[in-house]
Amino acid sequence: MKVANGYEYVAILEGIAPKKYAMEGDPIGLQIGDLARKVRKLMFTLDVLENVVDEAIEKGVDMIIAHHPLLFRPLKKIDFATPQGRIVKKLIKHDIIVYAAHTNLDIANGGVNDAISELLGLGDTEIIVPTYTETYSKMAVYTPDFAEESIRLALVNNGAGRFSNRYSECTFSVEGTGRFLPNDKANPTIGKPGDLETVQEVKIEAIFPRSEMDRIVKAVKLSHPYEVPVIDIYPLENVTSKMGLGRIGNLPKPMDLKAFIGFVKEKLSIENVRVIGDATRSVRKIGIIGGDGNKFIHDVKRAGADVYITGDIYYHTGHDLLAIDLPTIDAGHYIEKVMKASLLKQFDEVCQGYGLDIDLIVSERNTNPFTFY
Repeated sequence: MKVANGYEYVAILEGIAPKKYAMEGDPIGLQIGDLARKVRKLMFTLDVLENVVDEAIEKGVDMIIAHHPLLFRPLKKIDFATPQGRIVKKLIKHDIIVYAAHTNLDIANGGVNDAISELLGLGDTEIIVPTYTETYSKMAVYTPDFAEESIRLALVNNGAGRFSNRYSECTFSVEGTGRFLPNDKANPTIGKPGDLETVQEVKIEAIFPRSEMDRIVKAVKLSHPYEVPVIDIYPLENVTSKMGLGRIGNLPKPMDLKAFIGFVKEKLSIENVRVIGDATRSVRKIGIIGGDGNKFIHDVKRAGADVYITGDIYYHTGHDLLAIDLPTIDAGHYIEKVMKASLLKQFDEVCQGYGLDIDLIVSERNTNPFTFY
């Protein structure tokens, strides 16, 4: 089992929620610490409050991955007498890395909004607010037939062969005959310099996000048995994927809003919600934007939602929601806590695949500032 460092866990996070998805100005990434440090215990949390840091210290955590950035606004000074100063001091003193994935985790497939949608059992989900368009290319790799599976795994384990959130490991293979003549400077895996060699080869094709090209090519080269692998890359004009904020999808069957409110409270493990609109209305198409969704009400309405689930709705936005006839469940910002279990599950699968020696945990501290009576 390998003990990895912070950089390697950031790479896993990047595979789930790439930084390129983040909204402009979002202070994601490294907040505190040295990513070169070895990480044996990693904790996922929604917020980095002092009680969470104390928990991390008690449990011997080396790295925290948070959804909400600790340093959301630039610090003019670090005063240990202030609450934020105490947090920074404790993190530095105990050598704990803090890394944040915020709007990139909201937007990513398998991120916060997908986790909420999954808990509610929504089908046929689509994004609500497009924010990023990914272009694609196709890679064709020529390999001797005995190395076909290792090359295929190098492709699919590094992001090739995946399209949308519905299909993965999509590749195509065709057999053929390869020929090459190595000169006296070559060190061929098969054959010898000066002899024309004929080899039964396989061409493996897969599409991939253009932005991931360098990483995928490197992985293929490392796995390839040939001294000089042949890798063809073609731009694709007819394949793109859109990423964005929010999800809209359908319940298996309609229910009235009042029953749906109880369903939401049960599935998201919350005790109270605020509701705007007629509780007797039938709903089936559900729009979700975790966190503060005030500015997106018209996008959700245009998407055709029967009801909108979000948090932090302002008083006057509530009036606007009534005016555009969009029933809304304000379930609070804290519903984004679902990211903890979701990230733990995704990290666990990757870490087991790589044989990493890591203890993955979720924070058990309640960071919801609101108490309802």
